[in-house]
Amino acid sequence: MLCFLLLIKFKRDNRVYFSLYGEGVDKEPKGVLSIHKELGTVYVHRPVDYEEKTVLELKFEVRNTDLSLDNTLGVTITILDINDNPPRFQRDLYEISVNEEDTEGSDVLTVWAFDRDQRGTLNSTFHYEIKSVTPNNPDTEFFIDKSGKISFQGCLDHEAAQMYTVLVEAKDHGDVVSLSSSTTVLIHVRDGNNHLPIISGQTGSRRVKEDETGTSPMRLHVTDRDSPNSPAWRARYTIQGDEQEHFKIETDPDTNDGVLTVVKPLHFEDGAQRELSVSVENELPYFSCKVKDKTSPGLWKVDTSKADATPPHSVKVIIEIEDINNPPVFREAVKEAMLEENAPTGTWVERVTAVDPDSSHARDFVYKVGHDPAAWVTVDPHTGDVTTVNTPDRESPHVVDGVYTVLLHAVDDGNPPLTGTTTLNIYVIDQNDNVPELTESSVEVCMSDRLTSTNITAFDLDDDPFGGPFTFELLGDVEGKWHLNPFHGYTASLVKGPGVYPGLHTVDLKIFDMQGEFGVYSLSVTMCDCSVTPNCGIRRDAATNAAFGAIGIIFASLFLLLFLLLMAVVISCKKQFTTLQVGDSSDETLLASNIETPGTDCKVPGGVLAVSTDKKHHDTVGRQTLHDGMQHRQVSTQDMQQHLINTNLSYLFRENQIEDMGTRNFPYKRTSGNASDATIRALLHRRLTSVRETEDDLDYQPHLYAHEGDSDNLSDLEDITITDDDSFQKALKDLGPKFNQLASICRKRQRQK
Repeated sequence: MLCFLLLIKFKRDNRVYFSLYGEGVDKEPKGVLSIHKELGTVYVHRPVDYEEKTVLELKFEVRNTDLSLDNTLGVTITILDINDNPPRFQRDLYEISVNEEDTEGSDVLTVWAFDRDQRGTLNSTFHYEIKSVTPNNPDTEFFIDKSGKISFQGCLDHEAAQMYTVLVEAKDHGDVVSLSSSTTVLIHVRDGNNHLPIISGQTGSRRVKEDETGTSPMRLHVTDRDSPNSPAWRARYTIQGDEQEHFKIETDPDTNDGVLTVVKPLHFEDGAQRELSVSVENELPYFSCKVKDKTSPGLWKVDTSKADATPPHSVKVIIEIEDINNPPVFREAVKEAMLEENAPTGTWVERVTAVDPDSSHARDFVYKVGHDPAAWVTVDPHTGDVTTVNTPDRESPHVVDGVYTVLLHAVDDGNPPLTGTTTLNIYVIDQNDNVPELTESSVEVCMSDRLTSTNITAFDLDDDPFGGPFTFELLGDVEGKWHLNPFHGYTASLVKGPGVYPGLHTVDLKIFDMQGEFGVYSLSVTMCDCSVTPNCGIRRDAATNAAFGAIGIIFASLFLLLFLLLMAVVISCKKQFTTLQVGDSSDETLLASNIETPGTDCKVPGGVLAVSTDKKHHDTVGRQTLHDGMQHRQVSTQDMQQHLINTNLSYLFRENQIEDMGTRNFPYKRTSGNASDATIRALLHRRLTSVRETEDDLDYQPHLYAHEGDSDNLSDLEDITITDDDSFQKALKDLGPKFNQLASICRKRQRQK
């Protein structure tokens, strides 16, 4: 594009050259203008957008042939606007929701457009226009004003059109050509409650048993043309004629039915039927709109009505009540009575009365005591007279705030029997049947040169005026020792006199209530030195703790002593004891005998004979006693000889390392078969010689007896005497059944002699 813009004439006789600088040449927008350097003609190479640049600032230079600057000239070029921009909407699509009950003339939406052409010219001036509306509802017409505000006239109807599509155009007023653009507006119509709900039917038994709750005897069905599950469709029911509020009605959220439910018991005696009125309406208030005239100037003429002018639909409902057996009913649910404390048995308290509310089938009933915690009363089953069967005690734990509560029943003869209940509150009149008592039976007083005292507090189970304040009086010889100050009130002060010494004292006193009833008590008074501890209690606690500590030390000492004694016994008696094994032969059976030497300090339990195996004491075994508690028993001569031989041989063989002598279970072995007679005699002689050399203080001379089988050298022993008293039989029981054979042998020999 090349077009001639202007021609610059410059008068000079000499030849000059032209140059052009500035916006449109070497500044943005570049490449728009150029100049012929010899002729001075300015050319336009491309258009300039008015919306981007409204003027171009340029500078002309004139130079001589030697390129010296001859002259400069500033030029401003104005860009003329043309209508090259249509009006543009802010958005290509608008969407909005309106309520069906909105009235005509209400603002729906405002659209906005802008034209970039030069302001104030026809190119930038435009207007709005609705080009189309879909669907076309004859009772609804949309319009738009010059500011872009969209409104309607007539009535909106959700059932006729749930959404409108409106095409809006903005067109400018260009003098050469008019430019325009459009936008789309979607208008959603929310369903309103313009159709009343209608109760279309009833289902259910329409019957309910008296005293029954939670049942639903009826359902109400409703029809509504509004959108299902919307606030305009959901039903809300109301009950009229139910002043006692026996019923409630709720909406089933799925079916929109009204469910009638019994919430309060009905009584047949109050009427066999209940007549109710049930109305229905929607959650949203009802309205209606109808177009009357479209020719009137301005908005159309419409007829609108609201819920206040249109009553809801209602129906009558009749509920029948079935009579059932009802329990007896007391005339008073809670009855009160007065009764003196300690009243004699059989005292009349009160009369209760019940009635049977059944009108069609009244039944007989009897009175019974339901709950009587202390078993004070009884009730006549036919008259309802309440009398005492035990002496009432106002101080009973079952009396609360002076009131004793009894539950009484009236039970009819129905199947099953039904029971009515009343509460009898018996106000127990207090009597002065309790004397004052001490709260504590012992007190403490600190020892001091000055007067010291302690408080004595009393209480009385009886109430006013049979209780406190009390009068305290000391008994006995208390002059110079104790006195009371004060002596009247709930608490008296016991003052110590100068004649009281530290220790435990007993003070007798008498306590009177306001009516003169009294009790006599012995008060334990502990007097102690409080200079070390603040009071006797702390000292007593310390003494108690010290006593417990001392007892602990004593017990520990006793245990230690017993332990040491046990250790001493174990150490001193450290010998190997084995149990005497008794054989079948009478020659091997032993009884304890009288032996002169006391033996060791170690005692063997009765019935067990033992011989020490300690080599350290083997030289004294021949004279050791078998048991100290069996000193008075005697044995036969042959048995004693066998015992002595076997005992000494046992130790002799141990010293000479003869095996199998003196085993653990039987220290006395028969020597026959184990050693020759010569060997035995040699060992026995050696043993006796050793005894004579080591035991100088023996009061008898050891004697060699014949061993078993050596009857030629048998020496005579003392006769063994066995008494016939019971002591011998007891001794045999102590020794065990094995010694019975020995006893029979001894008795036989004694009879032979």
